[in-house]
Amino acid sequence: MKIPYEWQIGFRYTYTKKRSSGNGFISFVSLISMLGIALGVAALIVVLSVMNGFQKEVRDRMLSVLAHIEIFSPTGSIPNWQLTSNEASQNQAVIGVAPYVDEQALLIRKRAVNGVALRGIDPMLEPQVSYIGTEMKVGRLSNLQPGSFGIIIGADLARALGAIVGSKVILVTPEGIITPTGMLPRLKQFTVVGVFESGHYGFDSTLAMVSISDAQTLFRLSTPNGIRLRIKNMQHAPEVARQLARSLSGDLYIRDWTKQNKAWFSAVQLEKKMMFIILTLIIAVATFNLVSSLVMTVTDKQADIAILRTLGAHPSSIMKIFVIQGVTIGLIGTSIGITLGCVLAVSIPWIVPWIENVFSFQFLPPSIYFISKLPSDLVAADVIKIGAIALVMSTFSTLYPSWKGARIRPAEALRYE
Repeated sequence: MKIPYEWQIGFRYTYTKKRSSGNGFISFVSLISMLGIALGVAALIVVLSVMNGFQKEVRDRMLSVLAHIEIFSPTGSIPNWQLTSNEASQNQAVIGVAPYVDEQALLIRKRAVNGVALRGIDPMLEPQVSYIGTEMKVGRLSNLQPGSFGIIIGADLARALGAIVGSKVILVTPEGIITPTGMLPRLKQFTVVGVFESGHYGFDSTLAMVSISDAQTLFRLSTPNGIRLRIKNMQHAPEVARQLARSLSGDLYIRDWTKQNKAWFSAVQLEKKMMFIILTLIIAVATFNLVSSLVMTVTDKQADIAILRTLGAHPSSIMKIFVIQGVTIGLIGTSIGITLGCVLAVSIPWIVPWIENVFSFQFLPPSIYFISKLPSDLVAADVIKIGAIALVMSTFSTLYPSWKGARIRPAEALRYE
């Protein structure tokens, strides 16, 4: 197949040999432009992959403890949770239902005092709405027997209290008892019967679980605070919540997992968008280098352009030559960047621990970032979008130099040749 001369010349200008200092410098600038595009694309892919992985990891760890949807009453206790549970189960998306009690309390052991989010659960039904049973480090959920006043705490909370399985802790409720001598706090001794580790510092350091009957006794509740639901696809939680709002009877509040952590997820999404914009500027700077490279090429090749015009080449053909050259540079740079970015993104889970071991420091302190390992989630849609943006920017950067080359007049260009 015969290749059009515009393509042949465009490719030849891209791989021009260093026959002179001018050509050598132009080739160097073209190489820098290509590497700049590759670096920008690779950096953008790696950063977005890390942010996707961070968001996914934290979300999954949150939802291993949290339910997809919570239904509760504005009065503090749901009047007839069995009826509400049956009505919610009629929705085909719901695959698990369990009651809960959610209160705040203090845990005391010796001189250690920690505030906790106390959750009363049914050990038999809880596995239907969360994966906390699979994250037990010591003990089992079934150890929470009604009336035994056992408690399961997070691993970081256990370390803060210096508690192990079998340790006695004092639980203090915010509701006191009125006596002739004044208000006294309500105290109850619990025995640690299990320790869980979800990998999410916020839960591992503040969450404690007791039997739902013990929680109702302790807080003097006749019924649970509400019920928790798990659905087939957590991404459909807002839609399912709206469906339940229309189908459930009674005055109830419905909250899905996206609303429970709305501020955090919104902040992550905003940060991801801003990082995308900032890192795209790296690609923009590389395309500016591409513009300067093509302008110098056009200036250096004025005589060649004039000869082509004299032989009958149309201005659009001249323009096409430099567009092909610029797009080729952009395509090669983008391809290198995508390859490098994908390799680095996939390798992050083992590269980062190696760097941490070599330099003896931790990238993600769990007390600040919720997780201790740097995750990565390479999303094909992000790679395609980044590659498309790089190619579009590279293509647009060729328009002015190509237009300038097409306007060269043969007589003026050959006057001093």
